[in-house]
Amino acid sequence: MTSTPMSTGAGADASAVSTVSMRFEVTTLPVADVDRAKAFYLSLGWRLDIDFEPAPGVRGVQFTPPGSPASIQFGSGPATVAPGRLQNLFLIVEDIVAARDDLVSRGVDVSEIWHFEPGLGKRPGLDPERGSYSSRADFADPDGNRWLLQELTVRLPGRVAPDVAELAPLLLETEQHHGRFEAEAPPHDWWDWYAAYLSARQQGAGADEADAAADRYMAEVKHVVITKA
Repeated sequence: MTSTPMSTGAGADASAVSTVSMRFEVTTLPVADVDRAKAFYLSLGWRLDIDFEPAPGVRGVQFTPPGSPASIQFGSGPATVAPGRLQNLFLIVEDIVAARDDLVSRGVDVSEIWHFEPGLGKRPGLDPERGSYSSRADFADPDGNRWLLQELTVRLPGRVAPDVAELAPLLLETEQHHGRFEAEAPPHDWWDWYAAYLSARQQGAGADEADAAADRYMAEVKHVVITKA
């Protein structure tokens, strides 16, 4: 009997954080009926990016959830995975009650909200302390691919590493958007608004959503409120 020893040198090097940018942007969903799947994701209010036929008998459809840096694709052509095999595809939300209510209003069959308790497992209802990562709800598309809503308000330390090449234009964008708030708000520390805006953008929010999140943070935490004349 022979065995292959585990490497002790290369393993340590391999565990270092890579500096090569590799953005995970698309997940392929296995579906049986492209038009049915397209209609479902349109009903969610997700953005339709493409629907094209690059070759006879081959079709590709892509959607992007609101505020998400990643997309989904599905279509017709050679299939390697049976429809409905993807489970627990995470959709991160800031307010799981609002997110669930929106889906229900669109006719989606969403589970009740639930959470995990140490030693007890899955429990009904919101996490009592509304802890980040704790409260969840789930739903499936017509093929059985299952999505999991997860409420996240504060990320684990070090979870997101900034990319300098992306941070510079994002700072410029933040400055431009802050100009609107600065013109209407009472005196305040600009860096507080910047931090709230940047945090929202780096978590996948669009510019308008980040604007609203920063305004809300300033009002609720810093007590700096815009008063309209």
